[in-house]
Amino acid sequence: MTVKIVAEDSSGSQAGSDYLRVSTCSDPLDDTVTLATIQRFVVKLRSEVADARTHVKTLVLRQPMSADDALGFATRYAERKNIPVILTD
Repeated sequence: MTVKIVAEDSSGSQAGSDYLRVSTCSDPLDDTVTLATIQRFVVKLRSEVADARTHVKTLVLRQPMSADDALGFATRYAERKNIPVILTD
């Protein structure tokens, strides 16, 4: 299991065909609260036309959670699924 840190506008495709993305931001109504979003991306290649389809499953959506807690959640999930984690901010 690997953890990579990438810029928000970077494509996660360099991480492989199956990965988690952890994003954090400040709550617009309370800047002391951090909101976390954790998504799983699965890129499937369609061999007959050589293009890819990306399926996104949201595990956590803008929930109050520290960056460390979000990373811990994502890391445990990724270890069970044997997939890498990408952090964005």
